[in-house]
Amino acid sequence: MIPALRIHQVAKRYGSLQALDRVDLEVAQGEFFGLLGPNGAGKTTLISALAGLVRPDSGRLEVMGCDVQSDYRAARRQLGVVPQELVFDPFFSVRETLQIQAGYFGIAASRERDAWVDEILHNLDLTDKANSNMRTLSGGMKRRVLVAQALVHRPPVIVLDEPTAGVDVELRQTLWRFIRRLNAEGHTIVLTTHYLEEAESLCGRIAMLRAGRIVALDSTPNLLRRFSVHTLRLRLRAGDSLPAEVKAERQGDTWVLPFERFDDVEPLLARVRATGCVIEDLATAQPDLEEVFLKVMHSEGAAA
Repeated sequence: MIPALRIHQVAKRYGSLQALDRVDLEVAQGEFFGLLGPNGAGKTTLISALAGLVRPDSGRLEVMGCDVQSDYRAARRQLGVVPQELVFDPFFSVRETLQIQAGYFGIAASRERDAWVDEILHNLDLTDKANSNMRTLSGGMKRRVLVAQALVHRPPVIVLDEPTAGVDVELRQTLWRFIRRLNAEGHTIVLTTHYLEEAESLCGRIAMLRAGRIVALDSTPNLLRRFSVHTLRLRLRAGDSLPAEVKAERQGDTWVLPFERFDDVEPLLARVRATGCVIEDLATAQPDLEEVFLKVMHSEGAAA
């Protein structure tokens, strides 16, 4: 099976800034894939190159086997992109906007097209705004329309560039229900987000970009195992303090002890009790993607 996305040795420079530095990446069909990185890491440049909005200096990009440059019409039909910016035409209603977007891809007016538009509107809670002018919508509603525009031609690959930035919890839940359904139906999803808890819960595999290079690439569980550890958090009796030989970090009134396996917890507690300290409260904390992300971004040795 051909990859949904194939990116080979892609480089792009803007003056002195190396936005992309020989990026190699493949995303399989049907994946829910995360593309993470700090501002300026190259995520949007890479997405723009996939969409044909930016011409790379070197390298090759393919969407569902279609070369983005030499077979650009076919490549763009395979791809739906939800951009970060709220870009809209103020002269049309929501429904007209989607009908026009469908026309860009050669989808003529038909019952099937109108039924799909209605389904998108329903799933994004836009039905009651279908005949409203775009300029009257709130920022969150406009972002829903951007998502709808990316889906109207039924692309097999959907790229979501910060789709929930600055929107309310209700929209996030509505959007992710619909996107999960599309992924279950076989659509490939590529997500960029600064909400790392979203990426952790949604993405099966994640690439992390830093300064135009991929510095980590693995399944989400493997990244959590490789770059993070479990911690035991203890609150001790007032006046108690752990000695230096017990490997622990004090954070306010809490002592944090790292461990790798849950079998290690009881020996750790036994060591604490042996010091004469009294444990008043305890909790274990799972590693999370935010911790992994920070470690990767500040690690000189991080590698894909």
